[in-house]
Amino acid sequence: MSNHVIVYSAKGCKDCEYVKEYLKQEEIAFEVRDIMAKPEYQQEVEKFGFMGIPVTALGNKAVKGFNPMEIKKLIDTAE
Repeated sequence: MSNHVIVYSAKGCKDCEYVKEYLKQEEIAFEVRDIMAKPEYQQEVEKFGFMGIPVTALGNKAVKGFNPMEIKKLIDTAE
């Protein structure tokens, strides 16, 4: 797994936009993976045990939904 933040997202997903906005405000670099663009991205989300988006992943851990406290904890524990 990678050691950078990945946001699994799709167009029209409001919570996905909230997650990306939060990461920008916190000045955390991230990669966006559109699950509608590539089926393997959806499979990556499912490997974390989730079906829906947004999913914020770092290494082998992930947080589902827009949950700033959980996202912060995910990033802080990885540093």
